Amino acid sequence: MFVPRVPAAKSSEGRDPLVWAIDPPHLPNYLVPRDCPRVAFHVLPDSSAADRRLFLGTQAHFHHVVAIESAWFSAASNATLWVYGFAPQDFSLIDPVAGYFVSRSTVRPIVQHRIEHPLAEIVALGVELRVLPDLRDLAQAVAASSLAFSCIRMRNACRGPAGLDRP
Repeated sequence: MFVPRVPAAKSSEGRDPLVWAIDPPHLPNYLVPRDCPRVAFHVLPDSSAADRRLFLGTQAHFHHVVAIESAWFSAASNATLWVYGFAPQDFSLIDPVAGYFVSRSTVRPIVQHRIEHPLAEIVALGVELRVLPDLRDLAQAVAASSLAFSCIRMRNACRGPAGLDRP
């Protein structure tokens, strides 16, 4: 069972408790350990040709990218994750670009799926996986682009899974 909760983020003060869910096209953005920083982006119908070239190259076979930091590669490679499916009528779409759905009620999953190799699953879903030493420049650049993007857990960027600053 998933019970609505208020997110732990400082910016969540005064917000309603919710159960969050993600739609299938955005699932690859979440196939890493929870605290793993990542930058995910994908092409929109109105994304500029220049941004497509800059972020995906001229021979792009992918239209969606998930980038993680090399310090997190081992933890992400060795993680076991669970994906839960819910009845759609229990959720409301709140952000179509990010694929976010919420429920204000306690919900039970109708399916659950164990993922033993999440990075391989990202690639199997047709998404390019990039492993970079530092995500901060990419996050800044993609945020200024015409692509849809998500910069998740960036407070942990340039920190390893133990939470310690890297040299």
